[in-house]
Parts: sequence; C-alpha cells; structure tokens
Amino acid sequence: MKTVDKYLFQALDNYPYWLEGTIESLDYALSYNDKNVMALCLYGRIQTEQLQDYEEAKRYFQEALAIDIHAVAVYPYYLDALLLNEDFEEASKLIDFALTIKGSNKVTLLLKKNNLLEQQKGFKKALKLLKEIKLLMTANDNSYEVEETEKRLKAKLELLKPKKKAKSKKDGDKKKKKN
Repeated sequence: MKTVDKYLFQALDNYPYWLEGTIESLDYALSYNDKNVMALCLYGRIQTEQLQDYEEAKRYFQEALAIDIHAVAVYPYYLDALLLNEDFEEASKLIDFALTIKGSNKVTLLLKKNNLLEQQKGFKKALKLLKEIKLLMTANDNSYEVEETEKRLKAKLELLKPKKKAKSKKDGDKKKKKN
C-alpha cells in the first residue's frame, strides 16, 4: 500500500467523527500526491457538509473531475453541493453527463435528479422518475429513500390540489326540504 493511500484511508475512517484528524490525514495525503481525486473529493465533502461553503466545495470537486472525469464516486457529492447551492442548471447538466459514465451508480444519480425536480416543484415529473428508479434498483439499498420520497411527493401534490368547498349545514337542510 502506498503512503498516500494510508493517509487517505485514515481520513476516510476519521470522517465525519474526527474532523481535525480527517484534515490532518488529507493534508498528508495531498502532500504525497496533490492530484489524489478521493482526497480532493473528501475536501469537497467537508466544505459542503461541515462548512456549507458550496463555492469552495465546487472548486474541489471540479479539480477532482479535471484529474479524472471517470471518478464515479465524486459525482453524487458534487451534485449535493450544487443542489444545496441552488445551481440547478449546472446540476441538471452534470446529472445528464454522469449518467453516461460507465460504472456510475444510476440509481443514486437519478435520486439526485429527483431531488432537483422536487426543488424546482416538478412533483409529477419526480413521481414519474421514481417509477424508473424502482425499475433500475437491483438491491434494497435505496428502497427506504425511494418510499419516503414517494410519500413526500404525493403529500406535496395533495397540498397543491384545489380544496373543495365544504357544504354548509344550511345547504343540506335546503335539499331535504325540496325532497
């Protein structure tokens, strides 16, 4: 095992429970190889998940993908940063591209697309996409997320339905008198 891998594994093992140790290990990993895609990706995750600095996170993810565009592990985390930063057009393009990469987790990417549609209030499209996701699923890893997403989307559609006017008691009494 290379030294860079040792430090990368330490960083991954430490994250997110010991951030100081994570950063220290990442710094060592990058000092051995400043083009380590997974180290850059983890830095991007820290910027997104811990510091909410989405622009800096995007920079790390872009750097990682510039080194290896086929680094399929980077795309879901990059999409999280884009969605949180409300960079919807960029997220849509990245999803479309990532879906073309051999070995990418199509279910995870389509769940990100579903999240994008939901944020853009495309609830019907999102529900339709969930059907496609269910057909692609080959394991139960995402089944809970899919079920909960479906419930949430249906609840949102229900909120958007026009409310029927409740019949007043007087209207009911009038009908009885006519009969």
